[in-house]
Amino acid sequence: MQRNAAHPRDQRPTDPDRALRGWLRDYAKTHPRWGYRRAYHDARGEGWHVNHKKLQRLWRDEGLRVPQLRRRKRLGVTTAPTLPAADAPNRVWAVDFSFDVTTDGRPVKIASIVDERTRECLGGLVARSITADILINELDRIAGQRGYPQVLRSDNGPELACVAMADWAGERVGLAFIPPGQPWRNGYVESFNARLRDECLNINLFWSLTQARVVISDWKDEYNHHRRHSALAYQTPAGYAAACTHR
Repeated sequence: MQRNAAHPRDQRPTDPDRALRGWLRDYAKTHPRWGYRRAYHDARGEGWHVNHKKLQRLWRDEGLRVPQLRRRKRLGVTTAPTLPAADAPNRVWAVDFSFDVTTDGRPVKIASIVDERTRECLGGLVARSITADILINELDRIAGQRGYPQVLRSDNGPELACVAMADWAGERVGLAFIPPGQPWRNGYVESFNARLRDECLNINLFWSLTQARVVISDWKDEYNHHRRHSALAYQTPAGYAAACTHR
């Protein structure tokens, strides 16, 4: 005996919603960008006696969900004509972000700013969210201690590929955006973030933002002053920076 499920639901002679299903398909064909909420009110306006939940179920059964339009990611405008070699401190800073959560599920965002020559982690910005203005304030604070870099290298994140960042950089700092989908082009800070994730974020639970700031700050201090890097002839980043004469 053949099961009724072998036939489309709207073709079963016993389907009480066959006519409404046909109306919904015609409605979606006429208004391809309108969703079930509009369809419900229009159906009621045309005399269909159907409640909201049932119409939503029929809408989904018929596969009429409106596909979401994906926004194009804004691409930053590179203003550095050529990317200088990071052959001295303060030539190139690289910027990227890491993410974690506190135990209450709220986000923690960490700005990683690395001097590509010395491998130093600059600054210690840890917050619930980091906007372009907050990041700019942190960059200005760091630059007040050591001067501005020639180039700031980053991906096309919204905090960086924005008008505020372009206005801040002006003719003072060149911006170098890596191509989308090529994180290896920002390898220094990606490597730093991998260590931060493995050695700090993955082995700590954060109960509060304040605790996260303290733990991450302590880890960055150890990274800068006690961790020896093979790329720096096994000197620490801070020790190597102090010994640099080619500033």
